[in-house]
Amino acid sequence: MNEPGTEGVLLDQETLHDRLDDAPEWLQDHYRTFRESMVGERDGSPFPCYFGIEVEREGDLLYAACESTTDPAALLRLRDTLLEYLDTYPDHADRAPLAVFFKPPAGDPGEAHYHERLWHVLEFLHVHDPEPWPESIPTDPDTPTWEFCFGGEPLFPTSRAPFYDERKSRYSPVGLEITFQPRAVFEGITADTEAGQRARETIRSRMTEYDGVCPHADLGDWGVEGDREWTQYLFREDDAESPDECPLAPTRDHPKAPEPLLEPGAWRRLADDDQPPTGVRTVATGADDD
Repeated sequence: MNEPGTEGVLLDQETLHDRLDDAPEWLQDHYRTFRESMVGERDGSPFPCYFGIEVEREGDLLYAACESTTDPAALLRLRDTLLEYLDTYPDHADRAPLAVFFKPPAGDPGEAHYHERLWHVLEFLHVHDPEPWPESIPTDPDTPTWEFCFGGEPLFPTSRAPFYDERKSRYSPVGLEITFQPRAVFEGITADTEAGQRARETIRSRMTEYDGVCPHADLGDWGVEGDREWTQYLFREDDAESPDECPLAPTRDHPKAPEPLLEPGAWRRLADDDQPPTGVRTVATGADDD
């Protein structure tokens, strides 16, 4: 952790703060607005998720910056960073999510762009995952106990993006932001526990005050019949601009990519080439690279 630089490495808060002045301007803006939303207030209301406030205020969060949502070398670096995070977080703090900031695209591409890019990133991670999909988690996203898995662990990737007008708790003015939280950090506060029910009631109440609108219709709980995890990763604002079924179709086939590319550091071979080798599996994005 805390290798040189700010992009494509796992950083704790102290190191990120030390290096931020030398970081790209987009990353400085990303983190500044992220921290302001976590520890500041909007119209007198604090950020809805008090767990998020606590881990940012106490310095328990871990961070990563990714230079692109489409470049294979950048996404393989993110893959390696996420694997390092999964090895690191249990010893770092009781709750230590990973906040990933992505370099923003040019212009204002709109809602559909961010849905597509989120699922492109998750698909890339799934295809290049060195660990098989956990046997305890179904592969069908249209089930209440499905969730995204990577490195052998179930994860809850919560995303924020610039296209939200009113739902400011999911608003990131700079670009796409994904916070990965392992399912393990929710132990004791799931929907089937008294503590979990109290936490959800508090968060939903604070969300209404912070956003000024009712909680999103897709907001639900893992494992509850009728609720779906994938719709919560990036809340839809416009049905015409968002997917009506999960874009990810996970399989238990393993490995899904050629073995050499599953090695940590494989991104270095790509970064030195003009074209990615044919072994790298990517997803068609329908848009120019970042």
